[in-house]
Amino acid sequence: MAHAALLQLISLAVSVGSAVSFYGGSLTFMPGNRYPGGTVEMHFYYRESGKQPCDPQVGWVCGSGDCGVLTIAEPEVTDQDQSGQILWCQSERHMTTNVSGDEPFTLSDSGCCWRNNVHNDREWTLHSLVDTRQRSDTRTANKSPVSATIPSIRVPQNCFELLHLLAHDPDGDDVRCKCPSCHQHSHINLDEDSCTLSSNGTLDLGLHVFELTLEDYPVSNITLTSGNGISSVRNPYNQTALSQVPLQFGVEILSPVHSCVPGVNRPSLLTPTPLHGDVQHAAVGRVHVITLRAQNLDNSILAFQVSGPWNMSKSLRNASQGVTEAMLTWTPQESDLHHHVPVCFAAETLQSQSEMRCIVIIVTKSRVLSGEAEVFCEDNSISIAVSKASMKGIDQGWLQLRDPTCSLTSNDTHILGKVSLDTCGTTMEDLGDFMVFKNEINSFENPNEVITRRSQVKIGFSCQYPKVASVSNHYISKKSDFIFTESSFGTFSYSFDIFTDNNFSSPVDPSLYPLEINLLDVLYIGIAAHSALPEVQLFVESCRATPDNNPYSALFYDIIKEGCIMDGTVEVYQSDARMYDFGIQAFKFTGSYNEVYITCSVILCAEGSSNSRCAQGCLREPARKRKRDVSKETASHYITQGPFRVAKQIQHSAAENGGPLHISVGTAVFAGLFIVSIVVLVGLWVYNSKKPRATDRMYLMSRTFKHNK
Repeated sequence: MAHAALLQLISLAVSVGSAVSFYGGSLTFMPGNRYPGGTVEMHFYYRESGKQPCDPQVGWVCGSGDCGVLTIAEPEVTDQDQSGQILWCQSERHMTTNVSGDEPFTLSDSGCCWRNNVHNDREWTLHSLVDTRQRSDTRTANKSPVSATIPSIRVPQNCFELLHLLAHDPDGDDVRCKCPSCHQHSHINLDEDSCTLSSNGTLDLGLHVFELTLEDYPVSNITLTSGNGISSVRNPYNQTALSQVPLQFGVEILSPVHSCVPGVNRPSLLTPTPLHGDVQHAAVGRVHVITLRAQNLDNSILAFQVSGPWNMSKSLRNASQGVTEAMLTWTPQESDLHHHVPVCFAAETLQSQSEMRCIVIIVTKSRVLSGEAEVFCEDNSISIAVSKASMKGIDQGWLQLRDPTCSLTSNDTHILGKVSLDTCGTTMEDLGDFMVFKNEINSFENPNEVITRRSQVKIGFSCQYPKVASVSNHYISKKSDFIFTESSFGTFSYSFDIFTDNNFSSPVDPSLYPLEINLLDVLYIGIAAHSALPEVQLFVESCRATPDNNPYSALFYDIIKEGCIMDGTVEVYQSDARMYDFGIQAFKFTGSYNEVYITCSVILCAEGSSNSRCAQGCLREPARKRKRDVSKETASHYITQGPFRVAKQIQHSAAENGGPLHISVGTAVFAGLFIVSIVVLVGLWVYNSKKPRATDRMYLMSRTFKHNK
């Protein structure tokens, strides 16, 4: 009996030990053949990350509705840890089923255990909702949103700003990310529309678990028709999702690094690495190549972590100056036809990881024509010129931009297009250090035609703008403007200078940074906005001093807060709408700190907007905040100046200098004045000593009376 109990205990320990390996998973699905009678073939692609060996924990069972008979292929490894420590791996499984196409159904599974994490999450549950009814706009069943993540996301604690997740929909629907579990992360915000995680504070070290559900909603009215002919209408305002698929992953917060400068302490992805959200096309039976390139100066790039299809191969090559290249090659098979395949990647060092980017590869029967194009990036617009010679046989009349109301033009040799940064369907994506604006030229088809004999054309184009100028590795010095880009304001910048006097005409030479100052000296600080738009105004929302270049430091001092001046020594000088000049007495932080950084939050507004943040001015009470017209103002941008160092006041004696005392002219003058003052005091004392004591007493009483008064 005891022997049996021992065997059972060992068996339980082994099963639990093997189960503690779940790192996350993602699922996408798409319809296949529709057979006579209304039966629809559905294809599911499930990726799961865990600790090696790659044995998937999720079994997928029917939760509700008619799921048919689910056929599950053996898992195939997509990528695994190459460090020899068997830390992680990812596998992919292809599943199929045939269903009637009358009612939605669900697939799900749950189990244990997540990898050890900061919130002690153990149980995981993955859920998907599938609707096989025929859509009126695509004439097929609905396709799910497409997403994935690399197996192991790692970010230094002081470098977590934005995490862009892939949220692509093959049907062109709106995708929203829902994440109830994200609320347990006190300093994490989720933008459901862009599927972006952002941090507004310091995260705890260790693994943070995120359990998201991606949902898709139509952008216009559509009809869903079941196999028995019953229809229902869906519109953009209907709160019922067309489908639901899980996206679960962990983010490991590493110890802080000295600096978050891309390419120095963290790998930086370089051209021609695809941008996040890019869509590429591959043809069945043809080799498709993706080139990744990254640079890191402080630490060697060991590998690229990749989440892709199971038969995608990867090769690495080290170049000069800390640059490493990876070549991803993949040959789609007939079974991949019409599949929208997610591919995510990041460059790896022992200490850190680059940003994660994800793209989508659409598999077609034959090569999609892309043409030869030149793209011209301007401050507020993007132009494209496509060579007609590279697109022989293509009817220009069947080409359009994302927004078909925006027209293309042409000359004898090129098809021409020009879009502003916020029109013609141009989309904007925040990639941390850059803002990327994307559009595309597509061929379109007559929705009333069942067949077409025109080749498909897709020419994507984009421009990448730096959000902020590069920052010194050792300290932030005044060497260039802080550059930003937003859709309604184009490219604009801020300069942040220290001036020699209150004329604000002569900035301090950048070579003098870190700037040495004396306590109580006045620092003359000037902030200016630079924009091509004619009527804009600058608003300084806050300015905060910290002893280091971390604006979220636990030790800080507010100079300006919510547009209100908090320091009594601040004097604001009159300037135009694009400038903010002020003076403040120099200070240092109490204790052993000898440096001061100043970080200001600044906003650019359209002049005359009564509801903009600029118009609201100083808000001492949060309740006074009004609804803001965000189309008339930029986001808050942070600009930093410093460090300022307090000049040390040290007096050296002759003994310390090891030689005779050298007296300067100033010292001699001071000594002479001191001797004269002693002589005068002695004379006064002799004179007063001769006065009667009564007179002295009256004098002292009058002085005491005046003092008390």
